[in-house]
Amino acid sequence: MKNIITYILIFTISLAFAQQEDKEKERQKLNQKVNNLISDANDLASNNEFVTAEMEYRKAISGKPTSVAGTYNLGHSYYKKGNYDEALYRNQQAAKNATDKLEKHRAYHNIGNILMQEDKCSEAAEAFKNALRNNPLDEETRYNFALAKECAKNQEPPQEEDNKDDKDKDKKENEDQKEQDKKEQEDEGENKEDNKDQGDDDKKEGDQNEDEGKPDEEKDKDGEGNDEKKEQPKPQQQPGKLSPQQIQNLLEAMDNQEQKVQDKMNAEKAKGAKVQTEKDW
Repeated sequence: MKNIITYILIFTISLAFAQQEDKEKERQKLNQKVNNLISDANDLASNNEFVTAEMEYRKAISGKPTSVAGTYNLGHSYYKKGNYDEALYRNQQAAKNATDKLEKHRAYHNIGNILMQEDKCSEAAEAFKNALRNNPLDEETRYNFALAKECAKNQEPPQEEDNKDDKDKDKKENEDQKEQDKKEQEDEGENKEDNKDQGDDDKKEGDQNEDEGKPDEEKDKDGEGNDEKKEQPKPQQQPGKLSPQQIQNLLEAMDNQEQKVQDKMNAEKAKGAKVQTEKDW
């Protein structure tokens, strides 16, 4: 029984080793295939057969997505053709998948060169800095890093000039605000003056209406100087009507005439004379 168990364990371990060996052989076979594709792509790229080279690089990356050589070389080919967006993407893939410092250094160095082509100097300086962290002895990377820093410095607007622009802007806004406040105050003063004039006119009109509602005597009293001895206006005779004085004179004349007639009749009676009358036909 023990021998059977021992045989089973030996068989299992042997099978595991065999499977591991097969996987290793398969991995090596795949790596060889990928390397061959990359090698062929490099030859095509050297002969300026970029389209075919790109296809071979993509085959290699499809077979092994983590292939640093495939993504790095494809990115370099894109860079030579001026396709900086694809070149940047492929080199970023290479930097991410790199397992040693030398691979990381090369990827970050190329990233810096691509960013410099797009005038992204600050980002390029950061990429060159990462390349130097992985290989501080590379003089070319150090030189490019210095150029990128100088470029980034020149791209930054002067802080003093920005502050001056801000101060000028604030000053202009304050002047505009003061001008607006002054205009509002002037408009308010004009409105007050108009309201005052309107109030004076209303007051005058009210006084006039009040005078019209008063009796004549009170109006005379409210006149200039308040002269109580002011001469009263004489009554005006209306057309077609007799004045009281004329009526009085007329009555007196009638009385006088009647008295004369009466005196004459009395005188005639005293004499006995007859009075002749005209016949009424």
